[in-house]
Amino acid sequence: MFSGPIAAHSFNRIAEEGFADVFFILGPNHTGVGSGVSVYPSDKWRTPLGEIPIDTDLVKKIAGGIIDLDESAHRYEHSIEVQLPFLQYIGKNEGFSIVPICMAMQDVDTAREVGDQLAEAIKDESRRIMIIASSDLSHEGFMYGRAPPSGIDVDEYVRDRDKLAIREIKNLNPDGLIKTVYKYGLSMCGYGPVASLLYAAKKLGGSKAELLKYGTSYEVSADSNACVGYSAFAIY
Repeated sequence: MFSGPIAAHSFNRIAEEGFADVFFILGPNHTGVGSGVSVYPSDKWRTPLGEIPIDTDLVKKIAGGIIDLDESAHRYEHSIEVQLPFLQYIGKNEGFSIVPICMAMQDVDTAREVGDQLAEAIKDESRRIMIIASSDLSHEGFMYGRAPPSGIDVDEYVRDRDKLAIREIKNLNPDGLIKTVYKYGLSMCGYGPVASLLYAAKKLGGSKAELLKYGTSYEVSADSNACVGYSAFAIY
């Protein structure tokens, strides 16, 4: 109810531009379970809208180096699975597969290596492949143990801090994104997945990041104790 209306703008762009055969889906590891970077090895993922196969050929291509084969990191993680109903809805007449990658390690070196491995796996493929990165932006308010400065509304505070991350994404600057997260203590949960996407996109010739929509949870439920920022981008 909070992130969905924003995320829908990215999936709408996918529907407009043409569906893919395979989707790499990168998300943060909120639980701390499993390897530092974990790709789901095989089989299928199931939602109420049906089953989606894992693309085992691409899994084999990217496994190794920083990326481990590991189911356990995905077992209780939501950041990737919440993207699937969007894909199933807009691609209900399309056969497609996924490669889910869960990232507990999100430093510059890790994100760059993940991005490089994805780009290497994609560059010689004849199939249409897209990368989706899942992340919220700032989490602020007493619920998160992060009170905004006195006299500043939590929604305003989130928007001001999110501008810092959005600026780096717009500039296709994965190094700058991670450094900004560290410098300002941004509570963006999936900066590593977003940086990995940017590294891969640049290596594959991507030159533009378009902000499609921005919003906060405050627009859905005005709670002074908690506010989370969200954005939808198209990278191409």
